[in-house]
Amino acid sequence: MSDDALAAWCKVREQLDWCSATSTHPAPVHPAVDGLAAWIDGPVRLRDPDRADRLLAAMALSRVAASRGEPLTPTLLAGWQQLILGVNDVGLRRSDAFAKGGRERYGLTPHTWQDFAACLHQSADPSVPLPARAARAYLDIAFFHPYPDGNARLALLVLTHVLDSEGVRLAEVGPLQTTRYADDPEGALDLAALVSVLIRTTHRRATAR
Repeated sequence: MSDDALAAWCKVREQLDWCSATSTHPAPVHPAVDGLAAWIDGPVRLRDPDRADRLLAAMALSRVAASRGEPLTPTLLAGWQQLILGVNDVGLRRSDAFAKGGRERYGLTPHTWQDFAACLHQSADPSVPLPARAARAYLDIAFFHPYPDGNARLALLVLTHVLDSEGVRLAEVGPLQTTRYADDPEGALDLAALVSVLIRTTHRRATAR
């Protein structure tokens, strides 16, 4: 059996200096173009119009939650995931999950979902810079892999929710759509740095109008 990628991620997550990869950011940030909505109405809609409609509905729900200051919880995410998948009910996975053609295995222990809830709670930790928190939450979804399907879409919603909760929206999200690996600390910090760059770029474009 392959190594447990989730266990590897949890180890990487705790060892990283999340403050080292990001810089201060201006907030709030209001782009001329809503990058997430544009991505959904662009590449996603071209591939699957129904998927785009479901994802837009989930995005709207996530933004209502952000405007209310609702923290990330498994219960909150379940509501988004129902819209993403177009189902009436979703449940957390009950066995190991696999991704990347089976090369990554995400284990399941009696403590997995308790740990997952704790990680979601940390997305609001003010001692960690906002871009790093958003990137870390994205990777938490990717590697806890809570649902049998739709985790990549959920991860992007979670990242943008963390930003939106503090008044930040991105002008583009396409650069975030790259493969990430659970045992790659440099890649995790690179994602945090990328989020920081996208925030600065969005702010610069908005203020140049």
